Amino acid sequence: MTPSPTSAGALAGVRILDMATVLAAPMGATLCADHGADVVKLELPDGSDALRGLQPVKDGVPLWWKVANRGKRGITLDVRRPRGREIFLSMLPRFDVLVENFRSGTLDRWGLDIETLHRANPRLVVLRLTGFGQTGPYKARPGYARIFEAMSGFTNLTGEFGGPPLHSNFPVGDAVAGLFCAFSIAAEVARLRGDPEAKGVEVDLAATEALFRLLDCLPVEHEMLGQVRRPEGNRASYTAPSNIYRSRDGQFFSLVASSNAIFARLCGAIGEPALADDPRFATNPARVKNLVELDNHLGAWFAAHDYATIATRLEEAGIPFSKAYTIEDIEQDPHYIARGAIVRLPDADYGSLPAPCVVPRIVGREMPVPRTGPAVGEHNGEVYGELGIGAAELERLKDEGVV
Repeated sequence: MTPSPTSAGALAGVRILDMATVLAAPMGATLCADHGADVVKLELPDGSDALRGLQPVKDGVPLWWKVANRGKRGITLDVRRPRGREIFLSMLPRFDVLVENFRSGTLDRWGLDIETLHRANPRLVVLRLTGFGQTGPYKARPGYARIFEAMSGFTNLTGEFGGPPLHSNFPVGDAVAGLFCAFSIAAEVARLRGDPEAKGVEVDLAATEALFRLLDCLPVEHEMLGQVRRPEGNRASYTAPSNIYRSRDGQFFSLVASSNAIFARLCGAIGEPALADDPRFATNPARVKNLVELDNHLGAWFAAHDYATIATRLEEAGIPFSKAYTIEDIEQDPHYIARGAIVRLPDADYGSLPAPCVVPRIVGREMPVPRTGPAVGEHNGEVYGELGIGAAELERLKDEGVV
């Protein structure tokens, strides 16, 4: 790792080789790139990463790939070939972190076991992100977001009461695992920076465990109270009122008034201040016990008023609420606009593409806007040139299917 100027991201000087596919592990590397890490994206020469085929795709151009792999340089290499493996190992001393997400044992079969990787670079952090981890009876199973969402217990909390569990129309499990991936990298980088003699490690990150880690209270709730949490629709079984309601003119909005003080203000906002003193609703435990009755009462009032009226009253009373935003709402919202929450990523095909801003913001540090994800092998000449591989040899390797 090289020293980083204070004006750069906290991970400036950190070098990451991302050979993972699709979304979860690559997202973790992308989050690190957002904060200054130099990330090189390694693909097979045929550019067969499934993310290049997931919607949205326009005129054959993989838009999701472009924004999900922003800020990275791109190379191609088939590490399964002897020459490819040789080049790969020669690259490792130039990197601090290797990110991979193949099924457990895959790299071992290719002659790239952890001992071999650490012989090439003893300080290398090897982050393996799989669905179920490197040990246990499920270690070789393929992992997809919806599978480990379901297995973690996460999916079973979503859906209508008495109905089937529901998945989100976005791979939330991949995103959560990606966050843990970035956290793991940052934690290990902090350790290495603090000790120049420290050795590299193998990080075993299971996406199923990442999702389960979010659900802190489920084990203790089950053991101590004998309860198994189930889907409750848009209600919360631990606080009330907390639901999605619908206005007379058809606008859905989310509202939370779980503390006694906020609930009292809500009762005043709808013109029923005495409701806050009703024994059925005076405390949160009482409101949870009678939440169906409470929600029906509130829902009837909201259904009798247009959203503009509701929003004005809730805003004046200081009630936490928001309509259920679409991307169009986000693009037009004055707060999102004032914060610059959508940035324009420079792009070779379209000039620029919109994407979420770098998170978090560091006060006093202006982070550069990253460019979109690389084309297949876009930086082969640049990266392999640093290894002393010239244009002629690179062309020969291309003809052989190595790069």
